[in-house]
Amino acid sequence: SGKASFKIEVPYKLYETGSKGKKPLIVYLHGYKQNIDSFGNKVESLFDIEAYHLFIQAPYPIQDQTKAKKVEEWGRSWYLYDGEQQQFIKSMELSSEFIQEIIDGLLPNINVSRLCLFGYSMGGYLAGYFMLSRWKHVNEAVIIGARIKTESFEGNLEEAKHIKVLALHGKGDTSVYPEPQSKEIEKLKEAGYDAHFKTVNAQHKLTQEFISESKKWLKEKGY
Repeated sequence: SGKASFKIEVPYKLYETGSKGKKPLIVYLHGYKQNIDSFGNKVESLFDIEAYHLFIQAPYPIQDQTKAKKVEEWGRSWYLYDGEQQQFIKSMELSSEFIQEIIDGLLPNINVSRLCLFGYSMGGYLAGYFMLSRWKHVNEAVIIGARIKTESFEGNLEEAKHIKVLALHGKGDTSVYPEPQSKEIEKLKEAGYDAHFKTVNAQHKLTQEFISESKKWLKEKGY
């Protein structure tokens, strides 16, 4: 008995908007059962921001039980979660390594001024983990419908306090309740972060109100 690695190809898409020159890199991390194409359609209005827009697809495919979709159209998952926290963190670390590898491969070929993570739901959980574990690389983060798991970084939050954070949540979200994320943002503020929590009239679904609030905040931060 033993273990062996299995390789699977995972797509990503990089778009450049605006004139040539140094500009931000926005990394988009989609939600559970989404993919880069469906997520790109939902956030299309953010292309008004002059930046590199990087969409990375999550590595774990979720089989379409209806058999109506081709494999490339299936939704994806960022990590494997069975309720056990050690497994959760291990899986998020693997996906973070995967994201970092893609970014590192692109940086020699693009002229990046700063990096922003944009994560929704499952992608928001991963964005929170990525920003606190790889704080040297991140400048801003927009996290929607998720919770930043600060408990995984107790004693090390000071290192990442240069990161500006916007946490958006639907007032009626019963999939990921807003109150725990509100407490996380207060914890970040106490550690010296420029962090802001805001609720909108929505549930868990990624609506245009979330996108509009994200764009407004990014513009305020110089995007």
